Amino acid sequence: MSAVMLRRKVTRRWEKLPGRNTFCCDGRIMMARQKGVFYLTLILIVGTCALFFAFECPYLSKYLSPAIPVFAIILFMFVIAMLLRTSFSDPGVMPRALPDEASYIEMEIEAANGSVPQGQRPPPRIKNVQINNQLVKLKYCYTCKIFRPPRASHCSICDNCVERFDHHCPWVGNCVGKRNYRYFYLFVLSLSLLTIYIFAFDIVHLVLRSLKDGFLDTLKNTPGTVLEVVVCFFTLWSVVGLAGFHTYLVALNQTTNEDIKGSWSGKNKVQNPYSHENLLKNCCEVICGPVYPSLLDRRGIIQDVKTTTAPTTWDENLPPPTTVSTAPLIGNEVVSNQKCTSSEQKVSDNEESKDSKSADSKHSKSAELHSPVSAKDTTETS
Repeated sequence: MSAVMLRRKVTRRWEKLPGRNTFCCDGRIMMARQKGVFYLTLILIVGTCALFFAFECPYLSKYLSPAIPVFAIILFMFVIAMLLRTSFSDPGVMPRALPDEASYIEMEIEAANGSVPQGQRPPPRIKNVQINNQLVKLKYCYTCKIFRPPRASHCSICDNCVERFDHHCPWVGNCVGKRNYRYFYLFVLSLSLLTIYIFAFDIVHLVLRSLKDGFLDTLKNTPGTVLEVVVCFFTLWSVVGLAGFHTYLVALNQTTNEDIKGSWSGKNKVQNPYSHENLLKNCCEVICGPVYPSLLDRRGIIQDVKTTTAPTTWDENLPPPTTVSTAPLIGNEVVSNQKCTSSEQKVSDNEESKDSKSADSKHSKSAELHSPVSAKDTTETS
């Protein structure tokens, strides 16, 4: 037998979110879809550090100091933590407008702009707000159907509006925005220190060995060290340069997007309204400021009720359930039913005959009442 059961299917909100993002661990991890360069970054960092721990650390801890590998391990763990924190977190994605909200915003825009003649280009959808006595324009996003807040921008790769959008970094596999910029900056800064640290002690290792064995013999005997020197040499300039550039941006409280566009270049006598005009205050706001909550309820539940049929099993010790037969009547049941119907027909026939007799008697009485009057009238007329 089977019984109809109601089953609640739990659907998380991250499964219905628009945009081009990838979610893992039931919505706890949020990344971009292009993650190949992120895996390359992880392999380069882990591989270079593994070579350093395998070839340089035993020699350096023996002949120089055991603190060298300890500090390298701490720095390596900090770099990996900041990388994963930047890559797996919500950068500050803004939720899109609901259909009712989007239609209301459209009505407001049409009411403000008025009717546009046919063939004429409509005016740009812009709102002006004042921040620290500075006029800032809020642009309308045709994809998200919202007016973007100050310093927000739409990422074409992730297809989302991000608060305090800095840039989309393929090396970390995510956008860099309001909620993960500090971790990105700490990752770049610590990675530059780790690269300098490994590169410096690789050179020290080669110099100490070359003093005993000679330079050429040292290169032949330490191929791992030579590989580390080559990797660190080519990555050192880019990583250190990137750390210096973002240190400059942090000191001015700017973003990469604003610096590229020249939003606060001063050409139009426009100053940065977000800068405190103090290097220490700007750095403290970016690095030591509060951690803002995510605007996306990624793990919120959307309940869908579905009906499913599941087989039911009966316990052998219990009596079988009673069933009501729906088969056609046969045998004595048919005869009894026929008798019942015939008796009912007789009763109905008797009632109809009684009704007809009473109606006839009433008709005859009324005829008798009228008949004498008509006879008298006829005699008088004669």
